[in-house]
Amino acid sequence: MTDEQRIYLPDSIRTNGETPNPWWTNAVVYQIYPRSFQDSNGDGVGDIPGITSRLDYLADLGIDVIWLSPVFKSPQDDNGYDISDYRAIDPVFGNLYDMDDLIAGVHERGMKIIMDLVVNHTSDQHAWFQASRRSIDGYTDWYWWRPPKEGHVPGTPGAEPNNWGSDFGGSAWEFDSDRGEYYLHSFSPKQPDLNWENPNVRQAIFDMMNWWMDRGIDGFRMDVITLISKPVLEDGTLPDGEPGEDGYANSQKVAADGPRLDEFLSQMRREVFDGRDGTLTVGEAPGISPDRDRHITDPANGELDMLFLFRHVEFDENGSKWNPLPLNIVPLKQIMTRAQSAVKDVGWSSLFFNNHDQPRVVSRWGDTSSDDLRRYSAKAIGLILHMHRGTPYVYQGEELGMTNAGFTALDQYRDIESLDLYRVRVLSMHLSTHDQMIDALGRRSRDNARTPMQWDGSRYAGFMSPNGDKHPWLPVNINKQYINVRNDQRNPNSVLTFYKEMIHLRHSDPVVAAGDFTLLDADDQRVYAFTRSIPIIDMPGHADGVSHGSEDVDRIVVIANLTSRTAQIPPETAKTIGLDPSWSIVAEGMIDQDRVLISNYSADHSATALVTGRLSPWEAFVYRV
Repeated sequence: MTDEQRIYLPDSIRTNGETPNPWWTNAVVYQIYPRSFQDSNGDGVGDIPGITSRLDYLADLGIDVIWLSPVFKSPQDDNGYDISDYRAIDPVFGNLYDMDDLIAGVHERGMKIIMDLVVNHTSDQHAWFQASRRSIDGYTDWYWWRPPKEGHVPGTPGAEPNNWGSDFGGSAWEFDSDRGEYYLHSFSPKQPDLNWENPNVRQAIFDMMNWWMDRGIDGFRMDVITLISKPVLEDGTLPDGEPGEDGYANSQKVAADGPRLDEFLSQMRREVFDGRDGTLTVGEAPGISPDRDRHITDPANGELDMLFLFRHVEFDENGSKWNPLPLNIVPLKQIMTRAQSAVKDVGWSSLFFNNHDQPRVVSRWGDTSSDDLRRYSAKAIGLILHMHRGTPYVYQGEELGMTNAGFTALDQYRDIESLDLYRVRVLSMHLSTHDQMIDALGRRSRDNARTPMQWDGSRYAGFMSPNGDKHPWLPVNINKQYINVRNDQRNPNSVLTFYKEMIHLRHSDPVVAAGDFTLLDADDQRVYAFTRSIPIIDMPGHADGVSHGSEDVDRIVVIANLTSRTAQIPPETAKTIGLDPSWSIVAEGMIDQDRVLISNYSADHSATALVTGRLSPWEAFVYRV
């Protein structure tokens, strides 16, 4: 999407508090998981030349930015989130020349590209860690090293420096016999945490980031960046936290948003991004509250442009992600509204329901019992997300309504988190039975989002050649025959067509891009509705041909029935549109079909819904008041 195709938001429209308004406030980002997007050489793993071959598809979709999950050199213990060389491309994905070609191809099509940066930790194969474990001068404290507890045998249970748990299960401490001490790993033992307290560590990271920026990328998405500042006690040990059911404390809850986080992020801004135009910085932010989101994304504080908050994708968990609960939209509305309110004056929101760590949202919250309901629910959930204030992120395949993997056996999974937690919860701690864990993985495993992109209905869904003796690294979803790009491109009522329409609205309508957010009917358990509004402005590209009445406000109402049953339009929403909430006064003649900006059924169908006050299953639309 070129700048000429996206309206310019004048400074009279307030976005994140920066002047002039940043280019990304009415942009849309598309996340690519390289292993699963497109394989160009038939080895079963997606690669960079494969991504380059699909750039025209992304340009046609209308997105502005590609976020590329890690392609750095890596042992692939955690599918690239364990980096062994930040300045090299892993051979499974290609080489630096392939990366240069991709960057050039993206820019030629008027898009931008950001890379996934993992600097809370490295691979244990990184040269820095290899030097640190051998206590080589200058690298001794580049990672978090601590001795065993006194009176305990090193490497035995209870000898760990504290009771912090890894996010992948078990202790967050691993004993290293070479050095005779434990090192901290918030995730896999193959992913030791860097010690950001060391200024040499920070400088090495900033130098590497500048090297990539000079090579032509447009910014970074920063993995678990809010964990980089660890709380440290006076005696140099790390504090304990409340243990979970496996006996270990959640290290993310203890370590997130540490005491020097703002300082480190501000230094990063000065050292890497100041003086560069057109950049984008996005931080994955476990443990960050909406208020802290406001502070970190306030441009006056010079930290990051946006953060990914997680409360809205964690509220449906009963103690852990492996005990999921049915969707209750009331707390979802509360959480989303709090996040919107926190950045209403300064700062900016990232909008997402899907990514490489989350199950497919249409399987999680929608209805996949029939193809019609899958399409309606995928569109409804997408519309709710995209009509909030912020920058939407589309995860590959989301624009098709791709579903969870449908795996039924442990040997179908490749995700380290899933396999490690099965080992801990079933084999070691006996917290779940085999059947319970297989059911939980089927609903929540990260591999649900990582099955190959479904381009067509062929043997491997167009992800790779069907010839040869290689297979995709992860099995293709069996529903590829009817959920795929080729089918959706031919269908004017497809999920893909609907996503193109939503992206166009984000680009062309100032209310969608930057309007104030107000939740309606907060306690309604079926309908999610809200308004977006800005003062009426006279600007090119916004002549909608609709009279806005006497109010000097341009307002839209977003309405979605997030159930598979018919739902009544709730009273506050009805009043906002100017309808009688009891429907005792016939609304016919009061509703203008031309005011329906987008609908997952049809403009005529949604106009009728406003007249009758009845929403069909998963019906969702936007109406300009």
